[in-house]
Amino acid sequence: MKPEEFYHDGSRDLQRRFGSEQLADHLAHRYVLDELEEGHAEWIRGADAVYVATIDPDGFPECSYKGGLPGFVRVPDLRTLEIPSYDGNGMYRTLGNAAAVRRVGLLFLFPALRAKLRVNGTCEVLTDRDALHPHHGAEAVLRVGVTAVFENCPRYLHDPVTGEHSTHCPRPGHRPPDPDWKLKPEYDGLLPAPRSEQIEDRIQESNR
Repeated sequence: MKPEEFYHDGSRDLQRRFGSEQLADHLAHRYVLDELEEGHAEWIRGADAVYVATIDPDGFPECSYKGGLPGFVRVPDLRTLEIPSYDGNGMYRTLGNAAAVRRVGLLFLFPALRAKLRVNGTCEVLTDRDALHPHHGAEAVLRVGVTAVFENCPRYLHDPVTGEHSTHCPRPGHRPPDPDWKLKPEYDGLLPAPRSEQIEDRIQESNR
């Protein structure tokens, strides 16, 4: 995806401030897709949860956890997802936002994978019999038209089995290791200076 289509001025300003503009351009060009890959589709078919972000008509955000048995999120094709809505508290905050604004952001975490997958798209809320039929127990279906797909660095994920916190989490007296992706040759010359160096540079600039 073209960086100018993926980033807005707010993101660009922070990228310039923290020296990551070249890295961000590279990631958008190479890793942000406009449809799912087959591997992503298989991940989603095995997922038992998804976090759904929406906005209301006034622009305020909402984030909701949706869970089910593995396979509850259907992937009819690589540009479409279907998320069932089961019986809940009757507030319909997420579905109401989706019906009103029709934009959605999804975050998938996978029990057996050290991976994070983000999916953005348009959406519609369906309640007709044909839409509900493939989703046992659903009272509505959130159908998502995929517009952007990208994996996120998983370094801060904690171990769901042992409960151990990620070794990448900053803490006093601990130097977190570099994530594996930063060691790949494709990132040579693209990574910003370490945060400590950036802070020191700013202190020196402010003292001039």
